[in-house]
Amino acid sequence: MAQSLTDSLHDLTRPRINRAPSPVVAIGLPWLLVALGSLAPFLPLIASAPVVPPFGLLVLIAWQQLRPGLFPVWAGLPLGLFDDLFSGQPLGSAVLLWSATTIALDVIEARFPWRGFVHDWLVAAGFIAANLLLSLQFANHSGGSTPVAVMMPQLIVAVLTYPLVARLVGHFDRLRLLRIKAV
Repeated sequence: MAQSLTDSLHDLTRPRINRAPSPVVAIGLPWLLVALGSLAPFLPLIASAPVVPPFGLLVLIAWQQLRPGLFPVWAGLPLGLFDDLFSGQPLGSAVLLWSATTIALDVIEARFPWRGFVHDWLVAAGFIAANLLLSLQFANHSGGSTPVAVMMPQLIVAVLTYPLVARLVGHFDRLRLLRIKAV
C-alpha cells in the first residue's frame, strides 16, 4: 500500500542510528535564506511608498536569535554587501548596519541568555527600526530627500511581520537539521 504523505514525512524526521545532518545544508541554508530575503526588492509590488519589509534583515535577526553563534560575528559584512547590491541603498550602509546588528545581538545573547518571545520581538523591533531609520539617513545624506514619515508604513509592517519570519526560520531550522546523510 502507498504510504500517506504524513507517514513519509514522519519517517524522514524520525531519528536514525547511522544518519547525521548534511553539513552543506546545515551551514549553507541560513546564508542562502538571508540572501534570498535580500532579494525582496524584486517582488512584483507597486506602491507609492516603501511597504516591503527588509526580509534579509528580518531573517538574519531571526537566525541570530534562534541559533546564537550559527553565524560568525563577521557575517554582517558579506550579507550586508549582498543586500546593498540589490536594495538600492548606498554601498556600505547595510554592511555597517548589519555588522553592528550581528555584534549587538551577540552581546545581548551573552548578557541575556534566557529570553522569551516578547523580549526577542522587542529586541528585533529595536534593531529593525534602527536599521530602517539609519539607512534612510544614509540615503538622504547621499542625495535623497525622503522624510521619516514615509518610512513608517514599512517600519510597522516589518515589526509586525517579524514573528511570522521567526516562525518560518524555526521550520527551516528543523529542515536544516534533518538526518539525511549516511554516516
